Amino acid sequence: MPYCAKCGAKLKDSDKFCYSCGAPASKVVREEFSVSADNLIERVKELLHEGNITRIIVKDEAGKVLLEIPATVGVVGVVLAPWLAALGVIAALVTNCRVVVERRE
Repeated sequence: MPYCAKCGAKLKDSDKFCYSCGAPASKVVREEFSVSADNLIERVKELLHEGNITRIIVKDEAGKVLLEIPATVGVVGVVLAPWLAALGVIAALVTNCRVVVERRE
């Protein structure tokens, strides 16, 4: 389910405009890949610095969602600190993770 880039409201896949703020809904592309626990934090940091990411979802091998990180334009280092700490705990508990990345076109 995509989110509005302006206000963060949940949108339906078929929505062309945000029901909350009226902003045009951009198309979101999902990409999924597997990452070892050793490289999880570094890979997520790289993804956040790319800039066109709207959300990062970390899943375990069975597909259970472990963590969702909303990556809006205004995210700064202080806000990311708790997310990265949680990623460290996840990396200690699991061996392989699947990372789902949502990008705006």
